Amino acid sequence: MSRHLIFVYNADSGLFNTVTDIAHKILSPDTYSCNLCALTHGHFKVRDSWVKYLQQADGEFAFLHKDEFIKQHGDQGVGLPAIFELKDDELYLMLGPDDINKVKNINQLIDLIEK
Repeated sequence: MSRHLIFVYNADSGLFNTVTDIAHKILSPDTYSCNLCALTHGHFKVRDSWVKYLQQADGEFAFLHKDEFIKQHGDQGVGLPAIFELKDDELYLMLGPDDINKVKNINQLIDLIEK
């Protein structure tokens, strides 16, 4: 059965924010505020292992920055980063920041998504 997952980064959209995030990940990775981004993206592009997983996974995936998510779905009162599942037009929190921030690598993230 296909799932619809929405991945929400703890970062705002836009060129300035992207450049700032890249610099932050390079200069001070331990204080970077979005582990979801750190897990799925290198400094300049999406990690190949993440792309491969998404291509073979059964489901629809949306990737939103914090400001985009709030504009589309409103403030859900959940910390970020987060992963939501959309079922029958209802959002359900799948993984919150506490879960995502404990993840050490992309394989652990994939395992949590697949559970």
